[in-house]
Amino acid sequence: MPIRFFYEEVDFKVKNPLKLKKWITASAKREGKRLAEVNYIFCSDEYLLNLNKEFLNHNTLTDIITFDNSDNTGEISAEIYISIERVVENSKKYGIKEETELHRVIIHGILHLCGYKDKKTKDAALMRKKEDTYLSLRKSFT
Repeated sequence: MPIRFFYEEVDFKVKNPLKLKKWITASAKREGKRLAEVNYIFCSDEYLLNLNKEFLNHNTLTDIITFDNSDNTGEISAEIYISIERVVENSKKYGIKEETELHRVIIHGILHLCGYKDKKTKDAALMRKKEDTYLSLRKSFT
């Protein structure tokens, strides 16, 4: 599969990686995209903050940064960095399981790569609806 998981500065490993990869792949396919290569890098707040400063000129914590390396329409090639610390904090903030929040962030990155935006209220609402749709399909894979 063209999905790989890497870990930087965290004591964390994804559960059921093969099933997770199948779910991500199927979700992208439903959006009309094929995954060429997607690297998920799970990291610390500090690691992601440094990337945020260096590449986006933002001095703020974030849960995810997605770098689109795609060359062909209909095909996804990317690096997706996810702060495990932000995922844990957000799961507590929203009163949901850490795994659910992690999966939301994982699919959020894929949705950005499929062309969805989340800066405007209307766009964010559609993004959230799409996230919920794909989260509901996880049971078939995870």
